Amino acid sequence: MKIDVLTLFPNMFSEFIGESIIKRAIESGKVQVQIHNIRDYSKDPHNKVDDYGFGGGAGMVLMPQPIFDAVEALKSKDSKVILMTPQGIKYNQKKAYELSFEKHLIIICGHYEGFDERIRSLADIEISIGDFVLTGGEIPAMVVCDSVIRLLDGVIEKESHINDSFNDNLLDYPVYTHPSNFRGMKVPDVLLSGHHANIEKWRKEQRELRTKERRPDLLEKR
Repeated sequence: MKIDVLTLFPNMFSEFIGESIIKRAIESGKVQVQIHNIRDYSKDPHNKVDDYGFGGGAGMVLMPQPIFDAVEALKSKDSKVILMTPQGIKYNQKKAYELSFEKHLIIICGHYEGFDERIRSLADIEISIGDFVLTGGEIPAMVVCDSVIRLLDGVIEKESHINDSFNDNLLDYPVYTHPSNFRGMKVPDVLLSGHHANIEKWRKEQRELRTKERRPDLLEKR
């Protein structure tokens, strides 16, 4: 997979792509991630990318020209263009799985007061990570990248995400490690039994119980 991110603040991604699982996925060739500064595509002598909105109002608005040129320079027949915006569809694990099968993602990070409405015409999909507003689309773009990259073949063990929270509209089961007794809090006996069938049964029960207690709305979708 190839991912191109368009942003006004490319340095925000330096640590994200240079650490942990994302870094290893890039180094092993499982994914290519390129961060592009939108200003590099500006035709303004001063690399201007924003202006006041017509009709007045607070804040600056991203202009269409730099973003149109950037997307057109990067796009191919295999590309899926994503616009990060609070007005998009709410992101979830199902969408992460769908995106993990794409060959090329182009992610546009909004900023300032917003972006020229005509930029929406570039997007195949608009995504929001929740019902709140951030200063820009950079952190949401990282969320999408992280959630998708970890699902790519060979990035992590398949078993590690097969029972993730939200798969099958269930939360994940509890996990424990050593010591088996920590300050009086003991690991459930079934996990120490070595009986794999019983362990799997317990984990399934715990997923359902935890979902019922914490996110009953997910059970309604099943």
